[in-house]
Amino acid sequence: MIKIAPSILSADFAAMGEAVEQLGRWGADYVHCDVMDGLYVPNITFGQGMVAALKQRTDLPLDVHLMVEAPERHFDSFIDAGADILTFHVEACRHPHRGLQAIRNRKVKSGIVLNPGTPVQALDYLYEEADMILFMSVNPGFGGQAFIPSVIDKIEKAANEIARRNLRVEIEVDGGVNAKNARRLIDAGANVLVAGSAVFLSEDPAKTIKALRSGE
Repeated sequence: MIKIAPSILSADFAAMGEAVEQLGRWGADYVHCDVMDGLYVPNITFGQGMVAALKQRTDLPLDVHLMVEAPERHFDSFIDAGADILTFHVEACRHPHRGLQAIRNRKVKSGIVLNPGTPVQALDYLYEEADMILFMSVNPGFGGQAFIPSVIDKIEKAANEIARRNLRVEIEVDGGVNAKNARRLIDAGANVLVAGSAVFLSEDPAKTIKALRSGE
């Protein structure tokens, strides 16, 4: 099943509660929350307080993406705030294997993130500990960037390795995802598509989500 995880980074920050309620009505599967600290990436977005507030306004799972330095410092606080899925960057964590285990030990889905310039081989000893692998198809830190096509090859390699090991790991893609490239991503093996501008700037968000899910 293909899942759509609209990023609230593209929503109206003055009306976040209404935005996540709309995602439920539009047919989204996850709420993607991009947490930025101004260190790992230049921008600062929001933190645990926002996640806790959003948790009160939606029944959709909160897919919390930590774009922060030393993310392990924040695992417990974001889980306590209501994260259902917690992903962090392999490039930002000294001990990613331990980090994935720590998240799972809290009964939350664990995920590892790879930037466009990070080789897929960085996952070799992490697959068994991950419930989700998130491939960045833009460089992290800003919304509205253009899709980087080379990520498709990495998705295919990861999907083949997951199948070879007989694992159940979701493959998520974040950055420049729209109806024009959704089919290529799905065919490569992705089953969770993050879309920000494509959904929130759409004239018909529900129709856009349906189109993304079908790859049409």
